[in-house]
Amino acid sequence: MIRVAIADDHRVVRVGLEQLLATFDDVELVGIADGGEATVALCSTEHPDVLLLDLSMPDLDGIEVTKRLGTASPDTRVVVFTSFSDRDQIVQAVDAGAIGYLLKDAEPDAIHDAIRAAARGESPLDPKAAAELLASRSQRRPAATVELTPRERDVLALVIAGDANKQIARKLGISEKTVKGHLTNLFQRIGVADRTQAALWAEREGIFRS
Repeated sequence: MIRVAIADDHRVVRVGLEQLLATFDDVELVGIADGGEATVALCSTEHPDVLLLDLSMPDLDGIEVTKRLGTASPDTRVVVFTSFSDRDQIVQAVDAGAIGYLLKDAEPDAIHDAIRAAARGESPLDPKAAAELLASRSQRRPAATVELTPRERDVLALVIAGDANKQIARKLGISEKTVKGHLTNLFQRIGVADRTQAALWAEREGIFRS
């Protein structure tokens, strides 16, 4: 079962998602929050596999919540679920650590697919969000100018080999949290959103060619 939490300040949305998730036979709803602080507290206790997170909430917005969950519940995969398709919002959410981005007009099947994809470690992105994210990344400096640290190269090599974070941590003699920190920094610097894109980037740029 995929353990899912919902965070949204609108009761109608929360109730609608709760009812929808109840129809998915591979999903278990483990908590609902209506504010940013409450979301961090919920995830710190329940550690859901996937969090469906609105960006606009009282006390802490979704971007700040995502940042805090990097420490409070690092294994929770955040899928932003919002009405906004603004480029800056999308980029900030992904840079903060969100693994996916869905708009609230998504079809039920798309929401189900996104939850399952996020649970697998993939990055479900609404097509509009993906277009904005790619447009933003294309404006960043060329990949050839990016210089990786030796440790980032070690981590990236093991990502390409298909190792999970726990395996990378064991092989390199560092903590899993440190691995995640290297990956977050690496993704941001090379302008990608997930492990698959990072591996493709390395192949395209010939990072490990002799």
